[in-house]
Amino acid sequence: MSIDTPFPYDGPAALREPVEAALRRVIDPELALTIVDVGLIYGVAIDAAQARVTMTMTSPACPVTDVILDDVHDELARVLPDGMAIDTQLVWEPAWNSDRLSPRARLFMGW
Repeated sequence: MSIDTPFPYDGPAALREPVEAALRRVIDPELALTIVDVGLIYGVAIDAAQARVTMTMTSPACPVTDVILDDVHDELARVLPDGMAIDTQLVWEPAWNSDRLSPRARLFMGW
């Protein structure tokens, strides 16, 4: 993971910034923060055929999971090469916890 990237990234250097920017456009509607600031992205791996995003939710009972997953797909489709598959893997291990919040998110939440 680069110091500049808040999650592990394995892929072409030219896609690093556009992918991070795309993921920062996805907002968790319950928290009004980006999914990157909330710490929902565990990693991104991109090869010639696909982009794989490993992510979680703050809770398995999250009522907006489908909305967030759809938004991730839509935002990545805007910046990835045409025809590249997007595989979003929702995982529960390790479980999300508040340690994953960015400094910006902590400030926003008054922590």
